[in-house]
Amino acid sequence: MFLRNCWYVAGWSHQLAGDALVARTMLAEPIVFYRKADGSVVALEDRCCHRLAPLSRGRLEGDDLRCLYHGLKFAPSGKCIDIPGQSFIPGRAGVRAYPVVERDCWIWLWMGDPALADPALIPSALGHDDAWIMRTGELAYKASYELINDNLLDLSHLSYVHAKTLGRGSMSWGNSRPRATRLERGLRIARWVVDNPVAPYIGEPPGTRTDSWQSYDYMVPGVFLLTSKFYRPGTAAACNMEAPDDSHAPFWTSLTSQAITPIAEKESIYYFSSCLDRARANDQQADAQIDLFRRAFNEDNAMIEAQQRVIDLTPQPRMLATSADGPLNQFRQLMAELIDKEASPAADALRQSA
Repeated sequence: MFLRNCWYVAGWSHQLAGDALVARTMLAEPIVFYRKADGSVVALEDRCCHRLAPLSRGRLEGDDLRCLYHGLKFAPSGKCIDIPGQSFIPGRAGVRAYPVVERDCWIWLWMGDPALADPALIPSALGHDDAWIMRTGELAYKASYELINDNLLDLSHLSYVHAKTLGRGSMSWGNSRPRATRLERGLRIARWVVDNPVAPYIGEPPGTRTDSWQSYDYMVPGVFLLTSKFYRPGTAAACNMEAPDDSHAPFWTSLTSQAITPIAEKESIYYFSSCLDRARANDQQADAQIDLFRRAFNEDNAMIEAQQRVIDLTPQPRMLATSADGPLNQFRQLMAELIDKEASPAADALRQSA
């Protein structure tokens, strides 16, 4: 089951250029995206109301979209404005138009009740601006979005799944436990990773060790916003394992924003960025970081798709809880509460009164 009254990432801004028609499937619904002449984004149901042909195989005529099966034309509102061969256009002739916002280099789509589509609910990405050198990527999964959320909410797996990439042969991630704080629509998760080998793209001498403060917000429906600050060894102890203050300056900072969007029940798409401080880093370091991320995220992909296959073969699957599962269980509970709220009579009354 999907949460619909929230904003989902539908893709990167650069993927929607010129007069392109971009087809997406989100929450098992076909959607077509395009830009109007003023550059703003339109999102319509990718299914002509006549014979259900995909509008993404049509053509743009100004700001309107014509189906190239039998020629019906639709305005950006979704209303049908032309049916070749007849002057009468039925009132019900049209397709669904979705609220869409372009922000932080991402295109966000609201899948639920349009009356509730508040742009203030869009999480703010980190580093998607000119102060940072940004690289981007995406990865398709044949797995439920919930398993990917679980993966990002328990980073102890870095010591195992990513032993040769992000974990760098250290047990620091596996042995540490974060603190999780409930936010209105997510969790804030933070920890010190102590005496860990430094990332190779930072440019420090081989063998350099670091204490890193890892803090991220994990927001509905699956948006991961991580700040990584790297300090010299001993800083975590000097901070009494609490959050560092301004008296402790990191020698390196990196940001990443990631988002999971369900395509169907057991298919998902994963968007990710890597961002380095332009004042400290160069393009070569940014390229090295995104290359490391891609290799690491492919490791996640292989593990989670294998996990999904095992789950599918397991009658009434049950999972043993460990102390690392706290954040992911809290997030699953939050998502379940929001989904239940959508289905409640109170939510129905709110929609009808809007």
